Amino acid sequence: MGFLSKLLTLGEGKQLKRYEAAVQKINALEPSMQALSDEELAAKTVEFRERHAAGESLDDLLPEAFAAVREASVRTTGLRHFDVQLIGGMALHEGQIAEMKTGEGKTLVSTLAGYLNAIPGDNVHIVTVNDYLARRDCEWMGQIYRFLGMRTGLIQNGMRPADKIPAYQADVTYGTNSEFGFDYLRDNMVTRAGARVQRGHSFAIVDEVDSILIDEARTPLIISGAGTQAAETYNKFARVMPGLTEGVDFEKDEAKKTINATESGLERIEAMLGIDDIYADPSGQLANHLQQALKAQFLFHRDIDYVVVDGEVKIVDEFTGRIMEGRRWSEGLHQAVEAKEHVLVREENQTLATITLQNYFRLYDKLSGMTGTAMTEDAEFRQIYNLPVMAIPPNKPVIRVDENDLVYRTVDAKFNAVADDVAARHAAGQPCLIGTVSIENSERLSRLLDKRGIRHETLNAKNHEREAHIVAQAGRLGAVTIATNMAGRGTDIRLGGDPDVLAEDLLRARGLDPDAPELDEEGNPHADRPTDEQRERALADARATCAAEQEQVLEAGGLCVIGTERHESRRIDNQLRGRSGRQGDPGTTQFYLSLEDDLMRLFGGSRMDSISNMMKKTDMPDDMPIQASMVSKSIESAQRQVESMHFAARKNVLEYDDVMNLQRKAIYEERNAILDGKDMAGRTPEIIGDAVDEVVGENCPANLPSDDWDAKAVDMWAANMTGTSGFSLSALDHGDDPQEVDGALASYLEAIYDEKAATLGHAMMESLAAQVMLRIIDTKWMQHLQEMDYLKTGIGLRAFGQRDPLVEYKNEAYAAFERLTASMYDDYLRTLLRLQIAVKADAPAPLPEQHDPLERKMSYSSPEEALSGSGTAAARRAAHPAAAAAAGAPPKPAPAKPATYEKDKDDPFANVGRNDPCPCGSGLKYKKCHGRES
Repeated sequence: MGFLSKLLTLGEGKQLKRYEAAVQKINALEPSMQALSDEELAAKTVEFRERHAAGESLDDLLPEAFAAVREASVRTTGLRHFDVQLIGGMALHEGQIAEMKTGEGKTLVSTLAGYLNAIPGDNVHIVTVNDYLARRDCEWMGQIYRFLGMRTGLIQNGMRPADKIPAYQADVTYGTNSEFGFDYLRDNMVTRAGARVQRGHSFAIVDEVDSILIDEARTPLIISGAGTQAAETYNKFARVMPGLTEGVDFEKDEAKKTINATESGLERIEAMLGIDDIYADPSGQLANHLQQALKAQFLFHRDIDYVVVDGEVKIVDEFTGRIMEGRRWSEGLHQAVEAKEHVLVREENQTLATITLQNYFRLYDKLSGMTGTAMTEDAEFRQIYNLPVMAIPPNKPVIRVDENDLVYRTVDAKFNAVADDVAARHAAGQPCLIGTVSIENSERLSRLLDKRGIRHETLNAKNHEREAHIVAQAGRLGAVTIATNMAGRGTDIRLGGDPDVLAEDLLRARGLDPDAPELDEEGNPHADRPTDEQRERALADARATCAAEQEQVLEAGGLCVIGTERHESRRIDNQLRGRSGRQGDPGTTQFYLSLEDDLMRLFGGSRMDSISNMMKKTDMPDDMPIQASMVSKSIESAQRQVESMHFAARKNVLEYDDVMNLQRKAIYEERNAILDGKDMAGRTPEIIGDAVDEVVGENCPANLPSDDWDAKAVDMWAANMTGTSGFSLSALDHGDDPQEVDGALASYLEAIYDEKAATLGHAMMESLAAQVMLRIIDTKWMQHLQEMDYLKTGIGLRAFGQRDPLVEYKNEAYAAFERLTASMYDDYLRTLLRLQIAVKADAPAPLPEQHDPLERKMSYSSPEEALSGSGTAAARRAAHPAAAAAAGAPPKPAPAKPATYEKDKDDPFANVGRNDPCPCGSGLKYKKCHGRES
């Protein structure tokens, strides 16, 4: 832990004492809770809610609520919360990360804070790393909530939106980080209020918080739609890549994942492609094709960064080893990899909505998390999420033995040593869990074990469906399990095995299917479904087997965890170590390293070279390991270097997304306001007035005589807006007064609008205006996102001109956003004023929703202040006879008194200068906003 983190955690002892005092209160309540009947205990929820509504805080209710949850858990799951679990629940309730060792029961801890924070009726989200854990925890822990009268909901990938609505309406909702984030984006793409599924972001408990908020935070969530097709271009570039030579045609930095063609290499590539100058392409697409083809060929490797399954390239999560279903690399990289692997190149995608995980989780009013490994990232949690980490003491002391690393000169020697060690431990009955960093290494070790005749399970992205089952049985007598990047987190490893999982295996071995439905397709009882009696018999047999094996495993030394390589992050190494020694069990951990490992090779520096040379000169056998403090220091230094680099990458992603986040939040607020009934039709006269102000001010300045006005531009604008040439500035009697022109043009447009509104009816026009505005926002936002994607791709080059790329990005993003908002209302007016009405409808009906093949709509852009308008422009206009004559319509009566804004001493607008920013937050100058009539 760094000095800053130590400084920030100095108060933990005092905090722990406060929590322990609360534990005593909870324990004192246990007898009274045990004395309650089931009905009386369940009625506690109603009582707590009434007391909270009457003014009691959640902190006041905490001891009783925790005591009620503990008793409900005993009656439903048979599990009683340990005192340290109560402390973990308090840490979660107070918006902290509870660092609890593996096997300490984090899943059960979440029920305490989840129940307490659901009492006010606000939504509680329990966030897990995969669908299996979300489903398991919802069913398992859901027993406690349901017993106490609360509803639980489950969000799964692929669910219909209609099924998600009741899940989010529940008191406690389980799901994955991706689904919660994507549902937020989808909710801000709908065109009907009833299509939204979420109901706010009150409180979230993030399980495996380091995996979700740290490891996955470098990749933003993106919803995409179909874009342009350029498969042949990708294939052409892919065909020339294998003929390139490193150091001659290109240079790469494998550690930083960067690669660039040399001057001679570029000339060679252009010659092979038949292109004169790749960088002469004004769109920059050819240059991007080149960059992505180089990355795909030389930086991204099959069975390490991705796998090819059924002709489809699928990304492998570098931290968990799982396949990231439905995820694709952006900016054409995925297509470049597809071309390299000679599979179908799928069309490029257009970004429709995007958000980083950091900004999504910062939406919550209160955020908390649980993990076994968070203290090494304490500073980042505090800085990015305002989440302090609290180490919760274990229920039983950890007696696991962590052996010193064994370092070999070559990778081959290292893996042979691992296989020999596993063979010896397996013969003694000691279960072994072996962690690898890639699929390639896991399969390599699997082949070595096969040669030695050792039965084992291999868990990686290629068979992640059986993940929980394999990990649950990794503690059985003599079990050998190979796991890539320790997938299977969230599943407990019990010495001797898990009797519930073993019972299912026994039923299958007996010809029964424990997952079979009650009835078959014909409506008869399913023949393969086990009876309750058969299930109980299988469970009893499984418990007996596991108990017997547990004794033998304890005698053999408990679970041995073997690491075949140090990970880039110390935290990931600690995750692997933490699988052994749960709840005071014995265990051993041992890391096997080689000087050829990627971490040593890329970040070890000259020390590794000198050690390797020394081993060669002394003729040290390859199968003889060394234990040198120099190696340990080099490993630690390399890990810190990589952790720092990854933190910088995550922070960089966040800094750029923060620029878009302000725009995104304001847009989403405006969209929701429209969906919730904001009257766009009623605002249309104001929008007309603002648009007319702009065009008249630009083409008919008051300081020029009317002969110098650009009358043609005004006429063309009016014709473009309405689709007719009914307005002529030269036909007006404006007396060289721009205000006369302003009023006449506004009245002309309002007359056309009023005619359409009268034909359609108020209700229909209101619905139509809202739908039109939503769709225009959608289209503009999508274009804005695309523009920002292109801008971000090349903004780093500004550094060569001694300019800060982030500052440049902020400036250009702001300018682009202003252009977006400036054109948005023109499009809105043009759509409504040019609308051709065929038949008058009797009832309002929204326009049909747009659907893409994934049933996703588009997303939008323009801050609420910019969208809201000033609210005064139309009100100050009276009808002009000249405008009526020009439009061929009878004049409208003028209002008795124009609407104006009166200032007083208590008014926030009272002392604002005309060129100062408007206090309403619109981003406009005061004279252009609320000060128009001052």
